[in-house]
Amino acid sequence: MSIPGLDTWLNSAQGCYVMGWEQRNLDAAVADVFGFNALQLGLPQFDFLQANRIPLRQKAGDSGAVDALCDLVALPFASQSIDLVVLPHALEFSDDPHQILREVERILIPEGQVIITGFNPLSLWGLKRRINRSGNFPWHGSYLSMRRLRDWLKLLGFEVDRGTLGCFAPPFEQQQWLQRWPVIETVGERCWNFSGGVYMLRAIKRVHSMRLITPNWKKKPVRAAALHPMAQKESNDN
Repeated sequence: MSIPGLDTWLNSAQGCYVMGWEQRNLDAAVADVFGFNALQLGLPQFDFLQANRIPLRQKAGDSGAVDALCDLVALPFASQSIDLVVLPHALEFSDDPHQILREVERILIPEGQVIITGFNPLSLWGLKRRINRSGNFPWHGSYLSMRRLRDWLKLLGFEVDRGTLGCFAPPFEQQQWLQRWPVIETVGERCWNFSGGVYMLRAIKRVHSMRLITPNWKKKPVRAAALHPMAQKESNDN
């Protein structure tokens, strides 16, 4: 499915600013994740698994240069077969983000990881989405707050970390204006961390072990002495 304005925005000053931050932070996040299979769902224009050392790294989606062409709500991968899933902006531009997360939970192995990026609705970028009616990327999306996303993940049995926010500069359209705000990145992380334009959230799939309840084979037998009085009474009656 083609997203209106996606490629144009990715090549714009805003797109380079956001994708640059996400590439740096995702590179750092996936570098220490090990396993056999890694999967990127969405934005195949970028390689967000490039810093990962898992042998089989694939991209999946409904369009673009992907290894598996599919709908994200019905992934063609076996249950508990993937070690790492990266979801760059896939949820907020889907009609059924809950189902995508359910599919991610299904294909992840126990202790597998999912890393999600998204636009923060509680930011100047979220404010612009409310007033922009162009219908183009990224202003037509349904932005999910980190709190809501954490709740969804916890319901699916994930353990969620604190998350990271970035891109504190206002959503200027000119590169020269974005470049005038380098100090705000450092100040924003320290003073108003909640207001970053985008976030990255990591979660680990936890599977609680079951304890098998077996019969108590070591149950003590009834002692013979306990039957002695009854046996003696029957003998006296005779």
